[in-house]
Parts: sequence; structure tokens; C-alpha cells
Amino acid sequence: MARPARPARLSPPAWLTAGLRPAPTPIPWAAVVRASVALSAPLAVGLATGQPAYGALVSMGALSGVIGDTADAYRMRIFNIAVPQLFGALGVTLGTLVFGHGWLAVAVLTLVALVSGMISSIGAVASVSGLLLLLNCVVGAGLPMPDPWWKAPLLLGVGGLFVLLLTLLGWPLRRAAPERAAVAATYRALAELYEVTGTTTAYDEQRQAVTASLNQSYDLVLARRTRQHGRAPHLVRLLSQLNVLVPLLEAAPAAHLRARLVGPLSPAIPAAVRELADAVEEGRTGTPVLDLPTPERPAEKAVDHALRHAAAVVHKAEPDPYNVDDRLGRPAALRVRVRRASRDVMLSEASWRYGLRLALCIGLAQALVSLIAVPRSYWVALTVTFVMKPDFGSVFSRAVLRAFGTAAGLVLAALVLAEVPRGWWDVPVMMVLAALIPAFSAKGYAFQTAAITPVILLLSDTLNQQGFDLVLPRLYDSLIGCAIALVAGYLLWPESWHTRIGDRLADAVADAAAYVETAFAPARPQHHATERHRARRKLYRDLSTVRSEFQRALTEPPPTGPLAAAWWPLVVAVERIVDATTAARIRVDHGAPVPDASEVAAVERELRELSEGLRSSETLVEVHTELPGDESGVLAPLRQEVRAARAIAGPDLR
Repeated sequence: MARPARPARLSPPAWLTAGLRPAPTPIPWAAVVRASVALSAPLAVGLATGQPAYGALVSMGALSGVIGDTADAYRMRIFNIAVPQLFGALGVTLGTLVFGHGWLAVAVLTLVALVSGMISSIGAVASVSGLLLLLNCVVGAGLPMPDPWWKAPLLLGVGGLFVLLLTLLGWPLRRAAPERAAVAATYRALAELYEVTGTTTAYDEQRQAVTASLNQSYDLVLARRTRQHGRAPHLVRLLSQLNVLVPLLEAAPAAHLRARLVGPLSPAIPAAVRELADAVEEGRTGTPVLDLPTPERPAEKAVDHALRHAAAVVHKAEPDPYNVDDRLGRPAALRVRVRRASRDVMLSEASWRYGLRLALCIGLAQALVSLIAVPRSYWVALTVTFVMKPDFGSVFSRAVLRAFGTAAGLVLAALVLAEVPRGWWDVPVMMVLAALIPAFSAKGYAFQTAAITPVILLLSDTLNQQGFDLVLPRLYDSLIGCAIALVAGYLLWPESWHTRIGDRLADAVADAAAYVETAFAPARPQHHATERHRARRKLYRDLSTVRSEFQRALTEPPPTGPLAAAWWPLVVAVERIVDATTAARIRVDHGAPVPDASEVAAVERELRELSEGLRSSETLVEVHTELPGDESGVLAPLRQEVRAARAIAGPDLR
């Protein structure tokens, strides 16, 4: 007798629970120790001098510095911590000046929210700066600050500078260690890529890891203008070691194709790349010793040539500073970047759209607490600020995760406020709670919220002495803030329901078509290789951004989440098209016959048609295309990948 079928277990959808699973990331112990000292030491000084409120304000400033300390290189950390502190000081000054002024505070906070949202679209440092500008303005408008008006921004700034000082203590001993470790990690990631050549799934995943590692390394090494060769010789050497890794990375798709057709590569190749990684990290020089197999096929010749060139550069003690090509990723001059950023902010539709969304939510939150007596009402606008942060992920999922994280954090805060007497016991408690912030932040947004909530509550209690009575109002305020963000920041805006990820993917496909054209354009010896390298680097970085946007869209509720899931295979297909193009170009460079111009034009045409189809429809329709050509020629794998992409999606002409 057959058993009756069990009813399906009710469980929340994946897009709702994705953020509740901790990310498998290591604990940053140095940041843990730094946060513990930075937030507890000011409290101890404040208690020792009889000014606990001053100590709490310095700790609040230190909390802002801990949140903003997200870089690795010391030069970047100066900007990531110091620049946002200036905006934070401006924010708390404006908030202090309108404290208790009702509708004037509503107007000022709304205007600050508009500016904060618009500048947040510039980049990472601007994003943190916009966050602290609004965050401190909300705190200043909601909590009584010590007189005169300049004392609060000064104390907050001291806290941020204290974090910066703790961060820079290791600079004299580890001046270039973060950059060197990043470049060595990129070499090791590339070695793992060569190890998995021939295995489709593992290769695709590892290629993403190499791309992310390469982007991070370039961002670290090129954090300042490396044309100042005489002042930064260690950066010049690291840049040269990073640049010679690019030909090795370009040869990987050809090696992957060769491994699929012939068999796995010799283990000596990834072993040699790992040896280069060790040489980079240890700063070793001298004559390299390579024991590599004799290359026979074009792909093998490409790998052999790139590996020997990389070994020569990595082991060279003094690379020619005038021969280092940093055009592949060098940032423009500061004045140029400021001018571009200002123009983009003022003319960008996305910048205005996000600024207006944030301003509407903050205006509603502040107006609500001005009309209704909500004790310590700044927490409502504070919740909106964190939930609406643009680069934390989906607004919907952030609101849900914020509610869960706040509830968990309030449980911990309730235990502390109920059982731990105020005074010197605050110092060891803060040491433990502050250490949780960097440890939990790496695990996800909900975990970060759970760690930050008790810290802010403990500091707030030091300022207003409400004790356990703070807990339940904070929960109500958080739920109100989440509701405002969901309704006014999500449901009322059409793009929340009609995703724009298709447009970004269409742009990536059009860029892939341009890359095909660039890769097989008539050779110009002095510039063609550099143009191809730059086009490929830009395209892979853009594809990495597209992949991140799709992963973020997967956490949205229907229809955005299911649509992103349906389009996800096409993202992978476009990445494989770029790889196949690179592999074909590398094979041509090392002896394979040059493809006919008509074959190149046919591939380019198919990609441009696919791009236009993605712009005109949100419905994926299978398209069959013949795309004829020489099946034994160098473009055969590329045509196969293009046919696979067209089979996934095309314009809906029905």
C-alpha cells in the first residue's frame, strides 16, 4: 500500500531568507581589536574625567570611523576614515542647530537627505560620507548635545581621528604589505584557475574570483597616481608585477579550451604561478628557475610565453619606472575626478531619483515624530537612513533584515541595560560589544545591525540616562522606520517593480560586441594590444558589476527576483562569450589562422541584435540562429557560445 504523500513544508521564500544566512567569511581580528579599543577607551577617559557624556560622543565618532574603515591599503584608509568624518561633523552641526525647532528640523533633515542620497552615488568614500552626513544630522536633531554648538562635532571628530590613529600604527612596519598581499592573492587565484581548466562549472566560478581579486589589487595599487615613480618605487614594482599577470589571465580561456579538447594542463603551470605568488609576497629577486613542458599548440605557447615573461618581471629588482604601463587602471587626476563626479551627480537621473526617495522617507519620518509624541524619536529617521542605504542591497530585504537584526540586538541590549550597572562596567561591556561589529559586519547586514544596535543604545543611555526604558521604544521606532522605507522608499516607486537589470545586461552585450570588433581589428603594433587589454579589463569589471546587481535583484520579491533568476543564465553566457573571444585572439597571436572578416562581422551582428532585443523586451524568447562559419576555425568556440546565448534570449516579436 502506497504511503500518502506528505504535505509540503511551509517555508519562507529564498529571496526573503538569503540575508539571514551568515556569509562564510573569516573574522578580521585586527579590526576586532581596533574597534574594541576605539570605542571603549573614550568611555574610560570620560568616566575618569567626570564627563561620561563627552566620552560617549567621542565613542560615537569612533563608531563612524569603524563603519567607514573598509579599505585595505593605508593610503585609502586615510580617505575612507578622514573624509567622511568631515561630512559627519557638518551633519551633527546642522542637526544641533535645529534641535527642538519642529518643522524647521523637518525641512533641514529633508534637504540634507536629498544631498546625502545624491552624493552617495559617486563612489565608496562618497557613500560613507553621505551616510555620516545624514546619520549625524539625525542624531544631532534628536539628542541634546553639549553647548556650545561646536563641541559635539569636535568630540565626534576626535573619535574618528582616534580610529584613524589606531589604523595607521602599523604603517611604518607594513607600508606596502596590504598591496603586496593583494597582488600575491591574485596570482594564487590565477593558479587555481589554471588548475580547474577544462571543468566548466569550477572554471566559471574561479574566473569570477580572479576578476574580483584583480579589480581589488588594481584599486589598491592605483589608489594614488603611480606616475610619481621616484616617491613610490615599491608601488611601481607591484604595478609591473600586476600588469604582467594580465597576459597570463588572457591566456587562461585558451588554456581552458585546450584542456576541454585535449586534456588537463601540466601541473607544473599552476605550480609555477604559485611560486610567483610567493616571490611577490616575500619580495624575492634573482634569476627565476622554471621547469615547464615544451609548448606545441597555440594555447600552450601563449601560456608559456606569458608565464616566462611574468617570472622575469616578478624577480626583477628594479623595473624600469618609465616602462610601467599604468593606463589599464590608473585613476584620473583628483580635480578631474571631482569635476566628473559633480557633473554626474547633477545630471544623473539615478542620483536624483535616489536622493528624492531618501528625502521623502526622511521627511515623512521626521514629520511623523513632530506630529506624534515619540520619545527619543531620532531612531525612526535613523532606521530609514540605514535601510535606504543604496549599496547595502535591496531596500525590501534591508527593511526585513533590519527588523530581524534590531530585534536580536535589542535582546542583547536589554540584558546589558537590565543587568549591568552604569558606570565603569560600561567599559568592559563596550569592549565586547564593539568587537562584535567588525566580526558580524562581514557576515551580513542583519548581523551588522544586531551588533551595532546595542552599541548605539548603550551610548545613547550614557547621554540621556533612560536605562531599560530605551529598549521597547527603540523596537517600535525601528518597525515604524522600516514601514516608512517599505512604503515610501519601495512600493511607491515604479522601478521597484520594473527592474532595470535588463538595460545593464544589454549594455554588457553591446560592449561584448565592441570587444569582438576590437579584438580582431587590423593590427596596429604599438596600440592594438593595449587597447584590447583595456577593453577586456573594462568589460570584465562591468560584467562583475552586472553580476552583483543581479545577485542583489535575486533578493527582491516578485516580480524582480524571479525575473533576475530567469535572466541569470544569460549573464553567465555573456561572460563565456568574452572568454571565447579572448581565447580566439590569443590563439591567433600564437600561430592560429586569422579568421575571415565576414565571420567576425557575423558574430558582432548577432550580439548587437541580442542587445537590442534585451532592451525592447522583458520576456526571454528562444532564438535559433545558424551563424555559419568554418567549424574548424579559431572562431568556432565563440560562435558556439553566441548560439547558446541566442538560444536563451532574443527579442519578443510575437
